[in-house]
Amino acid sequence: MKTKISGGKLIFPDRIAEGLNLYFEDGIITEITEASLPCDVEIDAAGRYVSPGFVDIHSHGGGDADFLDGTVEAFLKASRMHACYGTTTIVPTATSGELAETLAMEKVYEQAVAQNTNGADMPGLHLEGPYFAMGQRGAQDPKHLRNPKPEEYMQILDNCKHVLRWSIAPELPGALELGEELRRRGILAAIGHSDAGYAEVEAAWKAGYTHVTHLYSGMSSLHRKNAYRYIGVLESAYLIDDMTVEIIADGKHLPAGLLKFVYKFKGPERTALITDSMRGAGMPDGPSVLGHFEKGLPVVIEEGVAKLPDRTSFAGSVATADRLVRNMVQMAEVPLTDVIKMAATTPAKIMGFADRGSLAKGLRADIALFDENINVSHVIVGGNSVYTK
Repeated sequence: MKTKISGGKLIFPDRIAEGLNLYFEDGIITEITEASLPCDVEIDAAGRYVSPGFVDIHSHGGGDADFLDGTVEAFLKASRMHACYGTTTIVPTATSGELAETLAMEKVYEQAVAQNTNGADMPGLHLEGPYFAMGQRGAQDPKHLRNPKPEEYMQILDNCKHVLRWSIAPELPGALELGEELRRRGILAAIGHSDAGYAEVEAAWKAGYTHVTHLYSGMSSLHRKNAYRYIGVLESAYLIDDMTVEIIADGKHLPAGLLKFVYKFKGPERTALITDSMRGAGMPDGPSVLGHFEKGLPVVIEEGVAKLPDRTSFAGSVATADRLVRNMVQMAEVPLTDVIKMAATTPAKIMGFADRGSLAKGLRADIALFDENINVSHVIVGGNSVYTK
């Protein structure tokens, strides 16, 4: 069945174009043209923006479900909730936990993917921990933090075939060897929750760590030891030109000034927008849990963000991807074309998803329609309409 989207403003990496019709069939974009071609279904965008669907490469859940809950229902519920806000690809993320929980998540993920018919595509998994620095743990449960050991991480890698990314503190003993193993397997090694200095980050870069998890959150920065100044992960991410980064643009983790700073000095080609959302995304204020619904950390949702009960740290965001885009446009005053790069094109590239992230012939028909205020009205995942407002 051939579908046509007409009457919209199509967002490309270098321009926004009107007067074009987009056609897709069997889940693939087949034509983008001024011509009016035969079709079976026509979607009138009615002047709305036609954008590549958002690619969220770091999310723990949403809609009162966490990917660590260990149920197919949790995966499907979170995937469905995020799809309603324009996310067409989501990479389910696990916080630090026991080995058994990590191995169990793989099996549940496979079952969920097989049943996922009306949510964001879930092409693989992201492990956030447990190999993190205690001093940069943030909301990670300290009882699960440990150094990487080959006997453990090789078991995970050999049994969890869908791991696409692993966030690790590279200064820990054994972390560089793990990074090299991830590179051999084509898995993205990311620096996260780390107290590394520049020399350690540089060594990590050479060992395969090419990405930084939630820039500014859970990482070392400029500090003094006696009379001398030393830089940390934060500054190192700027110094290494090709290092990619991600930011939680929920308007809480980073103020407008920092959003502008990242855009100016790292640029849209090396910056991905992420939600880092936990189960509270799409839910009202009140008590919640980060991680497994029974064994996770108690948190509270207030003021548009999740916090630890003592308010000493954020505990993941409650954002959806439309909010990230809206904030970058309205708070950071970034051109919409560049914002969509950061919300779709760049994260897809970081993860190696060559089949999505842009509106182009031959790519997946992953599409979001929204108005000037980024209110999403229609979402298409792999050619299937999964949400219409």
